Amino acid sequence: MTTEELARMLRVDSSSIRRWRTAQPPQGPPFIPLSERVIMYARDDVREWLASRRVRPEAA
Repeated sequence: MTTEELARMLRVDSSSIRRWRTAQPPQGPPFIPLSERVIMYARDDVREWLASRRVRPEAA
């Protein structure tokens, strides 16, 4: 999926996704740079990233 599609899915601005990607160390889900200007995200990677961020209230 594209940066814009991911942003819509997560209900954040696409600039947030770009900021996560360029942070040091990078944040957010793993990404695939197809070129200098084209970045893609694999749906399975996004699902795994979301699952890794899950907080269970009983364990917190």
